[in-house]
Amino acid sequence: MRLFEYESKKILSELGVPIPRGVIVRRGENIAERIREAGLQPPLVVKSQVLVGGRGRAGGILFASSIDGAVDAAKKLFETPIHGLSPHHILVEEALEHKLELYLAIALDRAARRPVLLASREGGVEVEEVAKRRPEAIIRAVIDPWLGLRGYVARRVGLSLGLRGRLLRGFEAIALALYRAWKMLDAELVEINPLAVVGDQLVALDAKVIVDDNALNRHPGLGDRGLSVTGEYTEFETRAQKLGLPLVELGREGVAVVGNGAGLTMATMDLVYERGGQPSVFLDIGGGASADRVRAALALLASHTKSRSILMNVFGGITRCDEVAQGIVLALHELDLGKPLVVRLAGTKESEGRRILAEAGVEVYNDPVEAVDRAIELAGKRRIR
Repeated sequence: MRLFEYESKKILSELGVPIPRGVIVRRGENIAERIREAGLQPPLVVKSQVLVGGRGRAGGILFASSIDGAVDAAKKLFETPIHGLSPHHILVEEALEHKLELYLAIALDRAARRPVLLASREGGVEVEEVAKRRPEAIIRAVIDPWLGLRGYVARRVGLSLGLRGRLLRGFEAIALALYRAWKMLDAELVEINPLAVVGDQLVALDAKVIVDDNALNRHPGLGDRGLSVTGEYTEFETRAQKLGLPLVELGREGVAVVGNGAGLTMATMDLVYERGGQPSVFLDIGGGASADRVRAALALLASHTKSRSILMNVFGGITRCDEVAQGIVLALHELDLGKPLVVRLAGTKESEGRRILAEAGVEVYNDPVEAVDRAIELAGKRRIR
């Protein structure tokens, strides 16, 4: 779960990280009044609150030299979708003059299975771009989870960035605050980009927090703090969450991809792309899926308007193919899917599953490529390559 910028800043500010003075405005509010009530002084920066990267390049960040200009900018942003997402909140902040932009983050290094402190003097741009162009520009410090981030490690990184005196002490405090937030929230990423040098202090001009979805039950307090624990998800994804089904809408018409296990589902989605198709949905029924779970997944996809066909690719390990087949038959008896279903089964209880589906008149494919091609054909959404 990714938090909005203003939510991320709220958390970091509570931990002592300096942020610009700002106010959140919503549709229908008196924007000028909200800005004046917050005591903000121009120049101002007006930022669309959407959960996608590259807002600046997409026109989601505007500057204003007056309150009236900020009002006009906010109204414009409310009507400007960013990569297909329309904002419900706009963040208006004082624009701070600064002379240097740094990058600072605590992330999870999955290969090392440890948190890592990342820093760079090349802030204000996507860190992935820096990593590709100049990997040596990113400083990494792997953190021992038993010891946590130690002050001397943060200072050493700050020195490598060229910071001294008060700026170095401020950097240490902010790095330690980021690590506290990372642990407190069970986060995958806590990032400040850019961390700006404003006079003799460091200020977080932008922030990002991504919380591990699997840890959300450990943080009911996120909602109590006024944070949007479902803000990242579409209405359809929220419906899937309530059913306990990991689902991601991809924003396109095409093939709804269903698999058992994230790895197989992602590989199937890649195969759809490779064969010239467009996936519309990623849905993982998980290992050991019951017939009821399969039925619930198909019932959900029946109402997905952008899915033109459903491709179910199941490789039975702990998942039994006969259970999956029973769930498919239940769904077909109870529902009008409204779209063609393509099934590929292999693995545990495969022959029983095939028999059950054959009796129900459902064709089962052996070859995943053939199944993918058929699903793309039925969806009628093949990309021109």
